[in-house]
Amino acid sequence: MKRLEGKVAVITGGTGGIGKVTADKFMAEGAKVVLVDISEEALSEAKDALSSQGELLTVQADVTKEDDVKNYVQKTLDQFGKIDIFFNNAGIEGKVAPIIEQEVENLDNVLNVNVRGVLLGMKHVLPSMIDQGSGSVINMSSVAGLEGSPGVAPYIASKHAVAGLTKTAALEVAGNNIRVNSVHPSPVNTRMMRSLEAGMETNEEALAKTIPLGRYGESDDIANLVLFLASDESTFITGAQYRVDGGMGA
Repeated sequence: MKRLEGKVAVITGGTGGIGKVTADKFMAEGAKVVLVDISEEALSEAKDALSSQGELLTVQADVTKEDDVKNYVQKTLDQFGKIDIFFNNAGIEGKVAPIIEQEVENLDNVLNVNVRGVLLGMKHVLPSMIDQGSGSVINMSSVAGLEGSPGVAPYIASKHAVAGLTKTAALEVAGNNIRVNSVHPSPVNTRMMRSLEAGMETNEEALAKTIPLGRYGESDDIANLVLFLASDESTFITGAQYRVDGGMGA
């Protein structure tokens, strides 16, 4: 029996490194997957790469727009009839600058995607989970949601907010047999880190030295944890903050 047999999973930020690898693992474990992303082109490429694995639906959406969020939820329900797993993964890093040089537009952009998008996703996914009396929500935060880091104040603030939203939602829906947890990766070998390295005028070799295991995480490392939290192996876990950080929290 596959770990997600018969389950339906929605993944926002679905065409990024972590989103796409997670989708692949979900489908290999029997899930029907809905990939949500803002880029039609990236969704088309992801569909070509993943559709042979199983049942896949792609939906273009801006997670900051409530009508778009309602639409991806409704399309999922129309196609598959339910939502068992919600990987609330869409996020952006924003521009690197000290607080005294941060532009309000950058703050607004980061908070809109990383906080508003996460809240709206839960707002419109949770009712279907409440109706069926089960579900697992995994919100993407970061080690930046547990500590500070110079130069990325909007990102830090947004990921701390995700941790708080996760705890609140977990308490609100625990009585409905719904689990809500957050994942807190270290730097991961994706496009986002290339952008942050450039903004911080550093490189992977230098940043990897701050990680006890001596390397960046890979998308597989994160997806393996998300798969565990999506599966029935984690049915007594909710409101938790899961580091997958190579020992940074130690």
